[in-house]
Amino acid sequence: MHAILEEEMTARTSSPAWHQPVMVEAVLELLNPRSPAVIVDATVGTGGHSLALLPRLLPHGRLIGIDRDPEALKIAGQRLTEFQPLVRLERGNYRDLPSRLTRLGARPVDGILLDLGVSSLQLDRADRGFSFAREGPLDMRMDPDQDTTAETLVNTLPADDLARLLETLGEERFARRIAQHIVQERRTHPITTTKQLARVMTRAIPAGARHGRLHAATRTFQALRLAVNDELGALTALLAQLPVLLKPGARAVIITFHSLEDRIVKRAFLEGQGRGVWTVLTKKPRRPSAEEAARNPRARSAKLRAVERL
Repeated sequence: MHAILEEEMTARTSSPAWHQPVMVEAVLELLNPRSPAVIVDATVGTGGHSLALLPRLLPHGRLIGIDRDPEALKIAGQRLTEFQPLVRLERGNYRDLPSRLTRLGARPVDGILLDLGVSSLQLDRADRGFSFAREGPLDMRMDPDQDTTAETLVNTLPADDLARLLETLGEERFARRIAQHIVQERRTHPITTTKQLARVMTRAIPAGARHGRLHAATRTFQALRLAVNDELGALTALLAQLPVLLKPGARAVIITFHSLEDRIVKRAFLEGQGRGVWTVLTKKPRRPSAEEAARNPRARSAKLRAVERL
């Protein structure tokens, strides 16, 4: 019965109706969840990874899922309902995981999963404003109740601050040119939509530099999303507290999608290993297979790193 249920759950994680979780087999291998473990899916999203983890936690384990996005949490709740009462879903930011786990009486835990970046649920909804491929409001908030949006930053930041943001968070070599074009555009027309901003990017970047693999707006949209949601700040805050959240022998698995995140995780994991806090289980980051990358193009840039608490 257990094997049949696990096979069914794993198949459902790749359903095209939901965000497709990345590298599920590697997550299961490295987290190695077993009853009665307590596992935290700190970016639960629509529940893809959790759906694969939960059969391994039967009958006495527990899964705690955290996410900022109330819409994603609602979907996750519906998908995971058959595993109640093993599941506890909470809305929040993973940077607050220490206080949240203390309140739940679950600290320390047996495993923590972090799948960073933006989900398909957010990218594919034009009204969320994450993608320049769809016309929508310039929003980009993972938590729709927070005040600051991408529109706020684009229309209020001074040119120097905007250029610095694009350079540091987007690694954009034309950051200053783009900032100047944004300031020029907003003097006459406030920038309020994704397509409007993308057109400004196309004008700002020299024609000879627009024909690479990335769209002209890609790095700017990345930088704004990271800034709006303070994603690197949240990651750094969690990594600093990670040792006290894990039991001896517990594991943490983190999946990143761009070099800024991966460098932060790699550095923290290596520093922790040097202090004797944990053992790094992935000397080199795991990458999706060619088959998975072909099946799910959004997985192509994923890198997975893992540690085990000493």
